[in-house]
Amino acid sequence: MATIFSRIIAGEIPCYKIAEDDRFFAFLDINPMTKGHTLVIPKVEVDYLFDLNDSTLSDMMLFSKKTALAIEKSVSCLRVGVAVIGLEVPHAHIHLIPINKESDMNFKNPKLKLSADEMSDIATSIRKNLE
Repeated sequence: MATIFSRIIAGEIPCYKIAEDDRFFAFLDINPMTKGHTLVIPKVEVDYLFDLNDSTLSDMMLFSKKTALAIEKSVSCLRVGVAVIGLEVPHAHIHLIPINKESDMNFKNPKLKLSADEMSDIATSIRKNLE
């Protein structure tokens, strides 16, 4: 059975897409820790990030870097933090989280409740800043 992320890639489940190429996909987390919280996933369905081959893993990090730089231009933050938990969905993914302090990366913090319009505006802003 396809993961929820594979279903997002296939267009079966809507998302706030940020970026896509032939191997990777980035979209806003619908339960964000901060505004602009983005997930980067490979299009190949692999459960564990470190099960990706070296080329795919390194290219995924470069795709994440490009996405993170666009996030920094779009969302007020000091940095974009990077986290890999890998237990929530059995599909390798990287969290890109705009942060102003270390505690912004605490996954136990309450998640933001953003409207569809806010999410759409954030996604549009990040997409405009992709280079």
